[in-house]
Amino acid sequence: MNSSEVCTCKAKQKVPLASKNIIYSPNAPQPVGPYSQAVVFDKTVYVSGCLGLNKDTMKLVDGGAAAEARQALTSLGHILQAAGTTYANVLKTTVFLEDITDFASVNEVYREFFLKECPARSCYQVAKLPLGAKVEVEAIAGIGSN
Repeated sequence: MNSSEVCTCKAKQKVPLASKNIIYSPNAPQPVGPYSQAVVFDKTVYVSGCLGLNKDTMKLVDGGAAAEARQALTSLGHILQAAGTTYANVLKTTVFLEDITDFASVNEVYREFFLKECPARSCYQVAKLPLGAKVEVEAIAGIGSN
């Protein structure tokens, strides 16, 4: 546009920013580091990695990877509930395993929580998890009816 032309465009309207809310569930273990159980931004919930911790003792449950996975997914459910959503609205999970040979047993437990229309998922064997855990699960979920 040269100096003799007049701009006829309208001023841009301000778009309201989405709010960021920290989520806490007393029914899930406290974080073991400087992070929140989950954060909601707009209509999306970002759940931190859940370990198979007993919320009262803050110790890993006995029984190996399957038992830890069950406890981690139970805690995940409490956090999702505190955020106003459910397993049905989980879009993506990431499962971290100390040993990839636990993949099948963790999958059996996973199926107890994600009954149909399973979320997208990645699963990795990692060198080491916090507190010597065998399993950690993180998730991204939407908020809304499903």
